[in-house]
Parts: sequence; structure tokens; C-alpha cells
Amino acid sequence: MGAFSRRRCLAVAGLAAVLAVGSLSPAAASTGARCDAALVGLLEHVTVVDLQVAMGARRLSSEQVTRGYLRRIDQLNPRLNAVVRVNPDAVAMARRSDAHRRAHGARGPLEGIPVLLKENMNTADRQQTTAGSTALLGAKPAADAFLVSRLRAAGAVVLGKANLSEWSNFRGSNLPDGRSAVGGQTRNPYVLDRSPSGSSSGSAVSAAAGLAAVAIGTDTDGSVVYPASATSTVGIRPTLGLVSRGGIVPITSRHDTPGPIARTVTDAALTLWAIQGVDPADPDTAVAAGTLPGDPRTVLRRDALRGKRIGLWREGHTGVDADVDRVFDAAVRRLRDLGATVVEGADVPDIQDVTTAHMLPAVLTEFKHDLNAYLAATPGSHPRDLRELIEYYERHPDGFDHLLFDMANGTDGDLTAPAYRAHREAATGAARRAIDDLLARHRLDAIVTPTSLPAPVIGRERDSAPFAKTTTHAAAGGYPHITVPAGYSTNGLPLGLSFIGTRFSDARLIGFAYAFEQATNTRQTPRYLPTTH
Repeated sequence: MGAFSRRRCLAVAGLAAVLAVGSLSPAAASTGARCDAALVGLLEHVTVVDLQVAMGARRLSSEQVTRGYLRRIDQLNPRLNAVVRVNPDAVAMARRSDAHRRAHGARGPLEGIPVLLKENMNTADRQQTTAGSTALLGAKPAADAFLVSRLRAAGAVVLGKANLSEWSNFRGSNLPDGRSAVGGQTRNPYVLDRSPSGSSSGSAVSAAAGLAAVAIGTDTDGSVVYPASATSTVGIRPTLGLVSRGGIVPITSRHDTPGPIARTVTDAALTLWAIQGVDPADPDTAVAAGTLPGDPRTVLRRDALRGKRIGLWREGHTGVDADVDRVFDAAVRRLRDLGATVVEGADVPDIQDVTTAHMLPAVLTEFKHDLNAYLAATPGSHPRDLRELIEYYERHPDGFDHLLFDMANGTDGDLTAPAYRAHREAATGAARRAIDDLLARHRLDAIVTPTSLPAPVIGRERDSAPFAKTTTHAAAGGYPHITVPAGYSTNGLPLGLSFIGTRFSDARLIGFAYAFEQATNTRQTPRYLPTTH
């Protein structure tokens, strides 16, 4: 066996030792290919912390890890359609990370860690940014999105771009979740004919299937937490402004926020800390500055729930599905076991009337304003505004409508207009009052509720929509929302538990989610079943 193959086997043996799953000695492997296969298999189970331990001990290199994830993408992505493209410079980035580690040590917990980005995040490299639309194939962003620059500064490896619901599910009324013209249909790794939810579908599926150590999604109204719940991953929608929206194809600057998706709360937290920060081009980030403690490890405590008051949001969510009820009731018992005082009757008030009368008009106006600004500022050959984008789809029909584009284009896109400002203030105010008044009335530290129903069959999302808009209040209010794996339906579909809180309560919610995760150890690896029985 050659020297290079021997090094690969030593790396696999070292990583296996870190994971305490046994060791593959070089003598036991007759070919480098066997070692490659072992590494690819181990990557389904490793965490960011595991990889840092192995790389810090020189048992493994970022280049080896990156090549392993690329092989895993080659093997699994044809079934999943989770990754739109891999970064042709990923291995070179990994080599630079290894060189930096040798010369100066690690820059932080994401040093050398491969990360996948939702395909609406600008990268000033050889990758495209299209939001899943063929209309943007000629776009050439001149700069990285702010969070991408933060990842590069942290030493992370930008592994590639993850698929999404086209235009982040804000185009029309009849696109399946996880489907884009550029990336095709993303599939749920637990049961392949089930929806991955959306719009950060590829990010969640990639994290669940171990196609990267972590992934980044964006959330306007559930686009991180719903797919995370559907794929048994941890999804964090942070407080608005904690992570910059700069350089991301927008829906609305008043709801949009990037957030991490990972297999563990720890990995998601480490990623959030790496990408948050003040962006001079995003004023909301200055307001959020300093709201997270300096070290995420200070909030990752197993006793974080002890003595806390946790409200149960049942209305509209229980009594709908037997599996959801069973999993939620078990979660409530565990919260009590962990020392929390569980408060019944903490149902968040319905704001559907506000959503219809104020939120939708506000979002449509914001979409026209924000998307026009993004298109105008992005170099390349592509539609320059929403009107040209609509004309593009009329020239290139694909069987799906563009109803939301049409509705948004019918607004004036003026964010200074008194009518718009009244809509926005009414929507945001109602959402914040609904949460804050409930927290104050019951003296709660957080609200918990089931995140969603088991994933429906692909294409039936509208018929089997989530039983309630668990995400709308936090999204409209700009508040944090975290989902963590809670269990599975009787036919093996993941179910999540949501932790919702007030503005800038992110660190507290992450601590609660961590304590629950560590006590339950619920998550199972995907089985890639063709269908349920």
C-alpha cells in the first residue's frame, strides 16, 4: 500500500478513535479505497467538535475531510438533489486551512470545517447564485454575502451551494417545496417520496444526510425550522439582525434572516456565533451587537431548563395527529424531568386577521423594493427588476405560476409611503404583542410547541400544510425560533420541538434546546426508504 493510501487509513483510524466506534488500522485495509469508504461512512456521524479534535491532534486534515464530504455528495446527491453545485475551490480552501493551522493554530471552531450554503447567498468565486431560477444564471455577484465573508474569516471551507424552493418559495402558488429549476426536486432522506419542506430544503437535507458538517439556510417564515423539523436536524432562526442579510437574494428585509442547520445544537450554535456580527450595510446588525455571550459554550448547559417556566402552546397543534400528540407529550414529560415548570394554556393568540390585512401587503411591498435593489446592484446578464423577471417567466413558462411576483409588482414598492408603514407597524406590533404579552402574563422563559406535522408526500404540501403557522409570530416580530429533533412518527418521519422566545433571547433558547437534546438523544440517522408502508 502506498504512502498516500497509508495516510488516508491513518486518518480514518484517528477519526474512528475520536468517535469511539472502533479503529481501522492501516494493516487491516488492503486498499486506499477501503479507507476512503470508511471515512465517507464516518462523516454521517461526526460533529464539528469531533472534527476539531481530530484535526487539532493531527489525526485528520481539512483536505481529507473535504474530500470525504465531496465523495459523500457524489454517492448520495443523485438520490437527494440536495446540493446544486460543489465549489471547485473547496479542496484548495481546505489546504489553506491546514496550512494556517500548522503555522498559527485554528482561528476558531469552524477552522477547516466544510459548510454548505443555501443557493441564494452570494459568493464572489466560481460558483453561481441563482435562488434556484434560470433567470439568474447570468448573474455574477461582485462580493461575498457578509456571512460568507465571516465563514471565510473563521477558516471554514465553503463546500458548495444547497438546493432550495425556487425564489425561497416566494414566486407563486403551485411549486412543490424543495423544487427549483436549477436544482430539481430535493428529497427527504428519511423517506424519499416525502417532502423535505422548504425553502431551505437542500440545506436541511444536506445536514441530515451528512453531506457537510453544517449548512446555512434562510428563514422568512419557517424556511429554516420547517425543513429542519422534517429532516430531524436542529434549525435556528435567530433574532432579526443577529446575522446580516447583506448579499442574499431577498424576500423582505423585515422578516428574512440566515440561520444554521446542523445535526446537533452544539454545531448549530458554533456556526451561529461564527456568522453573526455587525455589517455596516445592514443597520439591524448594529442593534443586535453584543446580545450573544462571547463563548457559546457558556449557554450549552445540561441544566439550562432547571427552574425555568416553559409555556405549552397546544391550541391548533395537538389533537390533530396522533404521532404529534405522542411525541409532544413525551417531550413535555422530559421537560418536567429536567426541572422545568411546565405551564399549560400558553397558547399564542391567532393573528390571521392581521396577516391577511397587514402582513401580506407589507411583505409584497418589501419584496418589490428589496428584490429590485438586489437585481439592480448585481452585475451580469439577468432581469434588472421584478417587471423584467415576470416577462422572463412569460417567455419561458415551466408549468408553475408567478402569482406572488404579479401581486408584488402591483405595489409601488415604496417603503416610505404612509400606507406601507401602517401595514408594517400593525403586523410587527401584533406579532410581538402576541408573544411578549403571553410571556409576561404567565411569567414564562420560553414557549414550546410541536414544529409541524410529519412530512407529506412531495407535491401534496398544500393539501397537508402545517397544522398551524407556528412560525408566523416569531417571523413577523423578528424573534428567535429554534427546532430540535423530538421523535418520529410510526412510519419513521421526523418530528421537531420548537422553542420560541422574545427578542434577543437566542442564547437562552439555545441552552434550553441543548438541555432537551442531551437528555433525549432522539435523533436517528436517515434510512433513505423509497416510501412508507
